[in-house]
Order: sequence, then C-alpha cells, then structure tokens
Amino acid sequence: MISIMSVKVYDKSCLGLRVELPDSPPLLLVVAEKGFVMCGFLNVDVAEKLGVAAAVVSGVKSFEDVLDADVKAATSRAKMLGVEVGVKGAEALKRLF
Repeated sequence: MISIMSVKVYDKSCLGLRVELPDSPPLLLVVAEKGFVMCGFLNVDVAEKLGVAAAVVSGVKSFEDVLDADVKAATSRAKMLGVEVGVKGAEALKRLF
C-alpha cells in the first residue's frame, strides 16, 4: 500500500510518501520545496549524481521517526543549503524550504 500525506515540519507542510513493503520496514520519503529526506532504502550516491538536494536517515518506520532521526548522509547540494550530517531530519527539512 502507498500512502501520501502532509507532514508538518515547524510551520511548513511537506509531502510524505510511505510505501508498505512485504516482510520489510516501509520506504519513507519527506519532500520539501528544495529537496527531500529519504530513508536508507534510497541511494544517496544516485541522488548525488542527479544533483538533487537529499539527506538520508536510517532505522525509521514512521514520518515522526524521519523527523527525529539523525541525518547519516547528504548530497553536496543539500550541504550547500545548510544540511549537515548529524542534524535531525526535521532540521534538514527546514533548511530545504
């Protein structure tokens, strides 16, 4: 099943995408205006090659987990927008507005 919903980050709304997978944690993606935070299922190296602003969090099972998790990796474009490894997902999204 695929769920799309609004995810509140500070005073902004992001688009949240959740894909339920068989015998697996869900695939999660939260999209802001200039970039997105993704779970570990998605590949940061490919995001880098595509030149997008993306950050990766891992060990997440819900949108709340994405917001609370520490960023493990970020593309150079995300870093130019102020995203740093170690910040919370919510802070990374704030910098991607």
